[in-house]
Amino acid sequence: MDGKKELILIVDDNEDMCQVLTEILEYEGYEVMVSKDAKAALKGFQKRRPELVLLDMKLPEMDGFKVLEEIKKINNDSLVIMLTAYGEVKSAVRAMKLGAYDYITKPFNNDELRIVIKKALDAGRLVKEVADLKKRLEDRLPGQELKGESPKFCHVLKQVKTIAPTNITVILQGESGTGKEVIARMIHAESLRKEMPFIAIDCGTLPETLAESELFGYEKGAFTGADCRKEGQFEMAKGGTLFLDEITNLSDSVQAKLLRVIQERKIHHLGGKKDIEIDVRIVVATNLDFAAEVNKGSFRADLYHRLNEFSIEIPPLRERQEDIMPLALHFLDEANREFKKEIKGISNETVKILLDYKWPGNIREMRNVIRKAVVLTDSDRIMSSILPSMKTDNSFDQGCQQVLDNGTSLKELKGKLTRDLERQVIEKALEQAKNNKSQAARILKIDRMTLYSKMKAFGL
Repeated sequence: MDGKKELILIVDDNEDMCQVLTEILEYEGYEVMVSKDAKAALKGFQKRRPELVLLDMKLPEMDGFKVLEEIKKINNDSLVIMLTAYGEVKSAVRAMKLGAYDYITKPFNNDELRIVIKKALDAGRLVKEVADLKKRLEDRLPGQELKGESPKFCHVLKQVKTIAPTNITVILQGESGTGKEVIARMIHAESLRKEMPFIAIDCGTLPETLAESELFGYEKGAFTGADCRKEGQFEMAKGGTLFLDEITNLSDSVQAKLLRVIQERKIHHLGGKKDIEIDVRIVVATNLDFAAEVNKGSFRADLYHRLNEFSIEIPPLRERQEDIMPLALHFLDEANREFKKEIKGISNETVKILLDYKWPGNIREMRNVIRKAVVLTDSDRIMSSILPSMKTDNSFDQGCQQVLDNGTSLKELKGKLTRDLERQVIEKALEQAKNNKSQAARILKIDRMTLYSKMKAFGL
């Protein structure tokens, strides 16, 4: 409580009882306020808003039920513990139904009193923390990290506004780090389903053996280790939006099942005997050219056409140069708050580096770069010396290509590459593979999960 004592209001017309309670509570470190009648109690409550009220059931002029109702009108989240005689337990239970937190019978045990009060105050703090967190989350609207006014970005926002209120299935296409999930969340937040769940699944990190059970759920005993019934992601997204990121990584068998689910709007648990109706809006994303994957036979044409009711292309950051500095300043403000810093701006030399850099990791990479710079900066400006190596010359690219052309596994090179060169090698492999992660992993001679892990570490 930052050194501030928690205030407890005692409402009881028995002077001896008030004295006993006051001594116990002050000894425990609480601030105490006493009222011997209902009107004075309500006036004091309105003025000082105590964290907790100890309220006697029987008062002159107004009974405890009425006082409780009036307190709840002032603040419905207020904590009230009823003080009642042994024979009035039924009345105390009725008071709890009206919103009292708990009750204590008189004569009471001092330790019991302390425990009940502590539990009530702990619960009250938790409710406040949850409310504060909810407000912060509501204030932080989806898409805040997609700042910018470039024509391409404005076109994306216009498409989002147009399509969000419908139930049309949407394909989002864009390189890794361009903010596809953020756009998906914006679509959900602007839709009629916004009060329902938004469930995101990264199909790229979903092992093929688990994809079907994760998406569609399973029954107890469906396979070894299935010791209970489990809902799939489609059920968890009931009434809301299901976002399937990197959908092109799904196996052909899972694609076939997904097609049937979309057509029939029903799922079938692994090991189950009945269909389960579903009501979800589907948004999918890929960092590949979706149509090209279909033409190559890497993705089912019938599923693609079923999904492709509307498509949004999210441009890479290098094509939105007007947005680079607004984004950088936004991430600077965000990092200042997170790390309790007061960095006022970015030096001119640093601005030039940020504008000249190609940002292969897009917005995700920029956010990581700015956050790291804020942590390391001890002046009022982010200077170029703080930035990681952000090379734009051909010699560095040639060095990366030589590593790739040697056909050596990235694991074999561990310890021989600098961190910057390892990052550049991965970027070059992704570029060579046209952002196909599976192909890039083959070029680097590592498995796809290792590549995902390294991309995450480098902010790619």
